[in-house]
Amino acid sequence: MGPGFLESVYEKALEYELGLRGLPVARQQDIIVQFKELRIEGQRLDLIVGGRIIVELKAVDAVARIHQAKLISYLKAAGLRLGLIINFNVTVLKDGIQRMVR
Repeated sequence: MGPGFLESVYEKALEYELGLRGLPVARQQDIIVQFKELRIEGQRLDLIVGGRIIVELKAVDAVARIHQAKLISYLKAAGLRLGLIINFNVTVLKDGIQRMVR
């Protein structure tokens, strides 16, 4: 598709493409953030693939450390270990993929 679209466009396209490949994917999945004995609702993940990998989508000039920290926080809250940040605002898509492990 190339750079220049909103993150939501890439999100829907990636959900569609993963589905074509037979991978189970949930888009805008709600998670609960636990703080002490308080359960906080309202946080959503871009994509969860196979119930095991969080995919955080970006369309930014550069992925910042805060984006990486955000994904690590999501992994902790969801009780998952593996995530990807995919930045679509790059000329070659493979240059926009970062793998993160909690």
